[in-house]
This record gives sequence, C-alpha cells and structure tokens, in this order.
Amino acid sequence: MRFFPGTAVLILPVFVAGCMVGPDYQRPDAPVPPAFKELDGWKLSEPQDDADKGAWWAVYHDPELDRLEGMVEISNQTVKEYEAQYRNAVALVAEARAGLFPTVGVSGGVTRAAEHISQGSGRSRAATEYTISGTVSWDLDVWGRVRRQVESSVAGAEVSAADLANAKLSAQATLATDYFDLRAEDALADLLRETTDAYRHALQITENQYHAGTTSNADVVTARAQLQSTEAQLVGVGVQRQQYEHAIAMLTGHAPAELTIAPAPLASAVPVVPPGLPSALLERRPDIAAAERQMRAENALIGVQVAAFYPDISLSALGGLTGNSLSQLFTISNNVWSLGASASETLFSGGARSAAVAAARASYDQSVATYRQTVLTAFQQVEDALSNLRILEQQAAAEAIAVDSTRRAVDITLNEYRAGTVAYTSVITEQTLLLTDQQAALAIQQSRLVASVALIEALGGGWSSAALPEGIPMAVPLD
Repeated sequence: MRFFPGTAVLILPVFVAGCMVGPDYQRPDAPVPPAFKELDGWKLSEPQDDADKGAWWAVYHDPELDRLEGMVEISNQTVKEYEAQYRNAVALVAEARAGLFPTVGVSGGVTRAAEHISQGSGRSRAATEYTISGTVSWDLDVWGRVRRQVESSVAGAEVSAADLANAKLSAQATLATDYFDLRAEDALADLLRETTDAYRHALQITENQYHAGTTSNADVVTARAQLQSTEAQLVGVGVQRQQYEHAIAMLTGHAPAELTIAPAPLASAVPVVPPGLPSALLERRPDIAAAERQMRAENALIGVQVAAFYPDISLSALGGLTGNSLSQLFTISNNVWSLGASASETLFSGGARSAAVAAARASYDQSVATYRQTVLTAFQQVEDALSNLRILEQQAAAEAIAVDSTRRAVDITLNEYRAGTVAYTSVITEQTLLLTDQQAALAIQQSRLVASVALIEALGGGWSSAALPEGIPMAVPLD
C-alpha cells in the first residue's frame, strides 16, 4: 500500500491545473418594458396584497372551488406525469455526478489445474490457486467535461421542476375557468327559470284578456310559444353544464361518475390581483424560469463538446492476493499490484467534433430565442388580461343600465297591453330584449371572472423561481 501517497502527490497537480472548457453561463437580456401599458391611468378596483399567494384561488372566497383545487396537486394525472419527469431528472443529475468519482471493483476466484510430472509416465500433479483482487479506475475530469455535464443535468432538473410548477398552475387555472363557466350555466338556469315564471304570468294575462274578449287567441298562442321556447332553452342548459362538470372531474383525477357539483350562484365580485412591476414576471412565471434554465443547460453542453478536443486521461490500479493455499492467502508474499495511467486523443474525426460544437452553440442560440419569446408572450398575456378586465368592467356597468331600463320597459308595456293601448307584439319585443340583455350581463360577468383567472395565471399564480430546488443531492449511493 506504500504506493498510494506517492500517487496522490502525482495526481494533486493534475487537479490543481484542471479547468472547465467552454463558456461560463450568463443570462442573456430579455425584452422587459418599464411598465404595463394597461395600467396607465387605470386604478385597480380590489387589490389583494394580503391574499395567500400559494393558494391563489382563495381570493374568490369559494369553499367549493378551494376543495376542488386542492385535488389537483394530489390526483391530477398530468401533474403526476411531470412530477415523475422531475424525479427522473434528479436521478440523471446523480448519474452525471457519478462520473466525478472513481469506479471501484472487487473480484475473487479459485482455479484447480493439473500438469504432467514426466513425459510418458502418465503421472500428474494437481494444484489449487486462490485469488482475490480489487480494482480502481478513474477517468480524470481535467477539462471539465463531466462537470459541464453535471451543470447541464442540474439545470435540466430545474427545468423539470419549473415544468412541474407550470403544469400545476395550468391545471389549476383551467379548473378555475371551467368552474366559473359551470357556475355561469347555473346562473343561466336560474335566469331562465325566472324568465319562464314571468312568461307564465304573461300567458295568464293574455288568457284573461282573451276570455274577457279584449284580445284574440293569437296573443295566447304567441305567449304560449314564447314560454315553451324558453322552457326548451332551460333544458338545454344542462348539456353544457355536464360537460364542464366532467372536465373538472378529469382535472381532479376522477372519473365523471365520481364527482358531482351542486348548483350554486355565480360569484358577483371580481377580485383583481395587482400585477406589480413587469420585471417581476421573470421570477414569477414558471415557464420563463424553465426557458431560462434550459439556456443554462444548453450553454453547459457547449463545454461538453469542446472538451472532446482534449485528451482523455485516466488512472487505474489493481491490488490483490494470489496463492495455492487458502489459509496462507492473506500474506505479504502473495501480494500483487499494478498501477497504470493512460491518455487518448483523437487526431482526426473528419470534422465531427467541430460540427458537434457548432450544433451545441446553435441549440444554445435557439434556447435564447425561445426564452425571449416566452418573455414576450408572458407580457402579452398580462396586457391582454388587464385590458379584458378594464373593458369588461366598463361593459358590465353599461349592460347593467341596459338591463334596468329594459326591465322597466317590460313592466310599462305589459301594463299598456292590459289597458289595450298596445299590441302583444310590443310585450314580446320588450321581453325578448330583456332576456337578451340579462344573458349578455351574465356572459360579461362570466368573462370577467375568467379574465381574472387568466391574469393570475399570467402573473405566475404567486409562484417564484425561489421555489426551484437547490442543492440537488450530491451524494452518490453505494451500488
């Protein structure tokens, strides 16, 4: 064992002189505006600075939505898929880091052999030989090829972690959108039930007028047809509602038959989460974080390909015992050992190494473009959501006035019909207009809630790149 200290002295300068070839990573600039365009001169109606940014859906104060959202992380199969991909990426980091360490092996054996003692005598002598040996081989990472691969794998694991967060956010936002769409169907059903009650009352008025001889049977038929048409529309609401319920079941990891959501009103309040500074999106959006880490992974792979231009240096050692007697095997006289060092270099590869470096640089440039496009898309989504909320709020106010005016018009026209001063067609016209305005107001409220979900999703749902895993395990398990 005396050779090891001397070997360590020889190896130490090699590690001291070791370096990592290839470019060190620096995050490229991204197109970040100084402010959001849609916030200019617009006051946020209900900022939610104190809202729990983890459970972002809590701003809607809906216990049923809270319950359903809680199932996404546990049971959503897409989220589980990305979680498995992340665990695979972490395993790849450990696999890459194993290349930094020597490979140690042990072997043993026993051989029984015979040899002739003299020519033609037929006599032979048998002997048994026992061996036990250990081997060490170490591919020295002088040029940083393995370390660059580890760097790329770590960045890849962070990409996978960000993809997992993005999958959760996407599933949660989709569920919230489907949930508000479902509640809009519930509200539409309530509206149509109220309308059928009003039409049934109007039908009774026409029948009374007909029996009194002040109107024709045509008014009764028209009123009955309007009622029946609205009742048919009410039945049709259930089709779309069931589809939303089935979609929510899928998002929560259930079969449609396993989930039933009781009817409830559509939320009347539309919370708005302040977007903050534009630059915060670079830290709050998991897809941006994933694109940025992908750049780092691709940058490290350039160093892996550059290292191919340099020789591979490796060390090997063997130490063991061999002897004819098992009881005497573990003695110094039976000791055998060997040391070795080797280096290999490719002198000509027909341009393959240069092409591999060029391909790695092109992949990095592609990841830079993807990152910048992801940033631009994020700003577009925030601006779209903000403009939608601003415009829909104005439209909701205008539509509320229209509904109020049309409701008064229906009351006036119906009273005039009773007095016999207007035809029933005027009542039908005003009633139809009222239902149209009420449906429009409901659709606007539905769109506002969906837009608020889109804004929260565009802002990253309160997620932060600080949530990315740090210190991915360095330990190499014993095989």
